Order: sequence, then structure tokens, then C-alpha cells
Amino acid sequence: MNRLLLYRNFEHEDLVYQMRTLAKKAQIDALTEDDLECYENCIHQMIEMAAAYGLQENLWHSVLACILANAENAFSKACEKKGLPQGTLSKLVLPDISFWKEMFAVSLEDLDRAFGCSLAALLENYVNSNTNGHVFNKRIRDSITELGKNLGACDSEEDFLHTLTDFYRDYGVGKLGLHKAFRIGQDNDGEPIIEPITCTEHVHLDDLVGYERQKKKLVDNTLSFVNGQAANNCLLFGDAGTGKSSSIKAIMNEFYSKGLRLIEVYKHQFKDLPKIISQIKSRNYKFIIYMDDLSFEEFEIEYKYLKAVIEGGLETKPDNVLIYATSNRRHLIKESFDDVKDYKPELHSSDTVQEKLSLVARFGVTIYYGAPEKQEYDDIVINLAKKNGIEMDTDELLLEAGRWELNHGGRSGRCAQQFIIYLLGQKALKKQ
Repeated sequence: MNRLLLYRNFEHEDLVYQMRTLAKKAQIDALTEDDLECYENCIHQMIEMAAAYGLQENLWHSVLACILANAENAFSKACEKKGLPQGTLSKLVLPDISFWKEMFAVSLEDLDRAFGCSLAALLENYVNSNTNGHVFNKRIRDSITELGKNLGACDSEEDFLHTLTDFYRDYGVGKLGLHKAFRIGQDNDGEPIIEPITCTEHVHLDDLVGYERQKKKLVDNTLSFVNGQAANNCLLFGDAGTGKSSSIKAIMNEFYSKGLRLIEVYKHQFKDLPKIISQIKSRNYKFIIYMDDLSFEEFEIEYKYLKAVIEGGLETKPDNVLIYATSNRRHLIKESFDDVKDYKPELHSSDTVQEKLSLVARFGVTIYYGAPEKQEYDDIVINLAKKNGIEMDTDELLLEAGRWELNHGGRSGRCAQQFIIYLLGQKALKKQ
């Protein structure tokens, strides 16, 4: 293990080391009773990993593939989105590749024979009842299982190297590569860390009926961003329930394969933004820092942190980071007619107004989402009903939808969606 140059201090290192030792001792018939306990402990760790990550099929190969998929180092990060790097790194990694190929050659059947047990048949055809696991969703789980198959079938170290680098290029490495969305948490020392969100909403742009001009403006800006061209921070503002947040979630799903990632940040975390950005600025992904329902009361000063991060601090915002926010307020910060403080008018009230407008001015793209007119609302209802398999006379559907919006806050995409959910519930009750 000490000869590894790049893949050091990886997760589950003890498991890999123990399995390697057992395999070498089995080759010279030097296994003991204590080694059986060690083997059983290794099996236990693999089963626990299967439960956490949703791994299956050849469990040993899937475990190794999972470790490699999460191993962030100079080589794996150089491969993400770009493939095998040119230069010295691709030569320095060769001893490590030899080690990992050796680990894939460890035979559970040989260990079974040596210990006189029969676990290999179960572990090499492991069926996981947990389709997602707590860490990965099904799509990522399946890609890691496939990686384990492909690496196990490699005949040469060169094939192994190219198979692994192709995975890093296509899927990335570590939490930032394998997940779409993230939130900000804290480590044991109270420092901000980026945590993956494993269950995200599968909304797509085609699911959002109407607002074509708004969606195009958002898509065009995001497409420029992921293509490495100039792009602006975006503010989506307007009436509640009109699809502002859903549009950004749809953008995340639309451009994930092009390397786009979304990090959700709340107001009380704005002071941590410089530390968060420092963790992502050198990665080969594009990051949108997402702020939902953004607004500030007069006494709140968190917007000053945000202003400095967007534009105004000494350290420039990296090219792979943009800020997208949604708000019901056009100017984000609450304003009064006199902008009074302690009930005493300020001498330079225009300065106060400019201070409050300076935040929204830092968003180069602003997109207005207004409440739909009746015909637009009806179109949304009809489309949602069709997508959800609700068979109902159109006139009756729209009549019920009109009654629903009168009692549930007025016309909006959210109101239409809630109405459809109500109809689906009624439909399910009738089948019982």
C-alpha cells in the first residue's frame, strides 16, 4: 500500500489492505483462524457499503469501483471532463494502476476454498433490495456497477487505465463529479463543507408550460456558461408559484451532462461563500450557486456579503462560478417611502436608495415571471392533465380548475400543479 503515489488515503483503505493481505496469504497457504475473522469482517464492510451506496452484482468489484470513483487526487481530478491528461501524471499513475488491477484479480472463490466457506457465490451475484442507497441515486449506482464490470474484464493495465479515465471523463470523480446538487453543511470544527443532495426533483424544461421567452433567456445564458463563454449572474423575480425555482432545477437537469452543478445556499451562509468558492474554483465543472426566495428586510445585512462575492471584493469570482437567485421582490431589499432609520430621515436619502439597488444591479440578467393570464393558466392545466393521464372533459376540467384557483391563492403554475395532484388523489380513491 505504501507504494501508491497518487491514490493515497482513500476511503475504506483498511478494507482494501486487509483483502490484499488475505489474498497473498492464501497463495502460500498461510491463513489462520484469526484470518477467517478478518475475512468475515471484510465481508461485513462490503455489505454495509452495498447498503449505503446501493451496490450490487459482483460486490467486491463494485466496492473497488466505488472507491476509485470517489478517490479525489491530482490524477483523477485532471481526468474529469477531459480524459487522460498529457504529461507526467499519466506516467506517475502507472504503478497505482498496477496495484488496482491486482486488487480486481483477488478471487473470493479462492478465499472461500481456503477458509472452507461458501460466501463467494452470494457476493459475486449480490442482489440489492435498496435500489438507490443513501449516498447515490440509481443512475450513479448503475454507472459504478458497470465500471466494476468493465475494470474486472480488462486484460491489460493499459485497458484498465483507459477504462478508468473514460469514467472520470464521462462522470467525474468524488462528490462534485457524481452528484448534481449540493447544500452547505458544517464539519466537526464548524467549517463549511459541501454536502451532496442525493434525491433531486426530476423536472425538465419541457415540463414547464409557457414562459418560453423566460426559459430561452435562462437557457442561453447557462449554455454560454457551460461552454466556457461569457455569462451573467441571473435573478428570476416575479409572482409566487410561477416556476422560477423549477426553471433553475430544470436547468440543472438539462446541463448536468455538460458539467453543470448546483449548490444551494441560504442567507445565513453568505458569510461562508468565499470558503465555499475556494473549494470549487479549481475543479473542471461549472457551478451555479443557487439562492431561492431571496429577499432582505431593512435590518438584515447579509446582502453585503453577497455583494462582495458577486463583485466588489479584492478576490475576483472564478470563471466557473455563477450566482442564480429567485425572488418575489424586484429589488431584493425591502424599501420604504422615506427609507427612515430609527424614525429619523437620513440627510442623503439617495445614497440609501443606491445602496439598496446596488445588489440587484450585480445581476446582469433579470427575468420576470408574471402570473399567467386565464388562457395561459388553462393551457397549463390541460397540459398537466394530459401528462398525468387524467381523462376528463376539457370544459369540466377547466371549470374545476377555475374553482380551485379561486380558493387557493389565484392563478399560477404551482396552483395548477396542486389541482392536478388533487385530481390524481381523487382518481386513486375511486379505484380502491
